[in-house]
Amino acid sequence: MVLKLYGASLSTCTRRVATVLHEKNIPYELHTVDFATGEHKSAAYLTKQPFGQLPYIDDDGLILFESRAICRYLEAKYPNKGPRLAPPTSDLAAYARYEQACSVETANFDVYASSAVAELVFKPMRGVESNKALADGLLKTLEAKLDGYEAILSKQKYLAGNEITLADIFHLPYGSMLERIGFTVLENGSKPNVTRWWKDITSRPAWNAVKGGVPAEGIKA
Repeated sequence: MVLKLYGASLSTCTRRVATVLHEKNIPYELHTVDFATGEHKSAAYLTKQPFGQLPYIDDDGLILFESRAICRYLEAKYPNKGPRLAPPTSDLAAYARYEQACSVETANFDVYASSAVAELVFKPMRGVESNKALADGLLKTLEAKLDGYEAILSKQKYLAGNEITLADIFHLPYGSMLERIGFTVLENGSKPNVTRWWKDITSRPAWNAVKGGVPAEGIKA
């Protein structure tokens, strides 16, 4: 049975999962959830995703939500399909550094990037007034946090070491939206190792396959 991805083509978190599906070349079908009509808040949808958020997957009856959890599941199920995106737990030091890098993304990047994007992109889309001062403060903090990234990436190619992992990929959906709201630190070379890393991960074929929207046809089995 082909894995079913329930989400929206342009949804940030749907694209996060789809990036991993394309990295691992895992066949899947995209089942589009009509965000505009509130399908994600319908009673039927809430039986699968009780928070009414995107996406979730149905993998032969296994229902799983939360994009990072889905990505970890896919890597655990298919460690040898496509590039390895997490070290084995048998290499405890490498695995610890990987989990550290994943924590860096959630605590030092996503909380600021996603909140700023919510203020300056998603609120206007819903007809809600943005709080620009709040967004500016979030982006200022994010710029300072990237000094830590610069220090890490001055010593290694990726956040967990010299091999790409899910920790790097997790940055792509919201990071790619930052330039749209005037935040160019990832690209402008002011933090050269950050820019080198960002150019590397954004040039990957898997991201380029989904960055403009998850393809309706998914990946054929």
